[in-house]
Amino acid sequence: MHHFGHAEDDFGPDAPVRWLNLIDGAPIAKQVQRMTTRSYPRLAGSDIIQGVLTDASASGLAVAVVGGSAEVTEALRGRLAEAYPGVRFAGHWTPPREALSSRDECLRLCGELRTAQADIVLVCLGKPRQERWIAQYGPDTGARVLLAFGAVVDFLAGRVSRAPGWVSRAGAEWMWRLMLEPRRLARRYLIEGPPAYRAVRASGNRPQ
Repeated sequence: MHHFGHAEDDFGPDAPVRWLNLIDGAPIAKQVQRMTTRSYPRLAGSDIIQGVLTDASASGLAVAVVGGSAEVTEALRGRLAEAYPGVRFAGHWTPPREALSSRDECLRLCGELRTAQADIVLVCLGKPRQERWIAQYGPDTGARVLLAFGAVVDFLAGRVSRAPGWVSRAGAEWMWRLMLEPRRLARRYLIEGPPAYRAVRASGNRPQ
């Protein structure tokens, strides 16, 4: 929430990309329950990616991935071919940060995705970079669906394991991920996380 509070032009109802937002964290799910008195399930990208790819396989769609490490490309290709044989792997792009800051480089990447005829693009650049990239460049890719799915590329490639069910149900998946990738995630969870949580809690006090 604290990432996107001043981005109405990119994420508002008149933006060129139509957004479907998930309740992807335990604090958000709990806040929604406090505000509505109804219980809603936590649903992250990693929870639904198998269903998305199963449907894509049945429909013979092309799936591309942007983000992650080039080291997992072959593992990713093999995993998709084995588990989702109907999916056409359109490619894996791993742009460096400086390229993501360049409009020319991003448009070049979009051109390559369009040439690859990707129907679905998994954008795994980390929050909020992936959402902002989709908002700005999504229409230029030619893809019908773009999914801001963070670490899904590493889950699919088998590089990182998901938390056990009991950890997720306890709302402690962030601890599991921090334990596995402390250097990459320490800032998100230990520095950016607390103000984000306070913003979520405060959202219930705003006038409707």
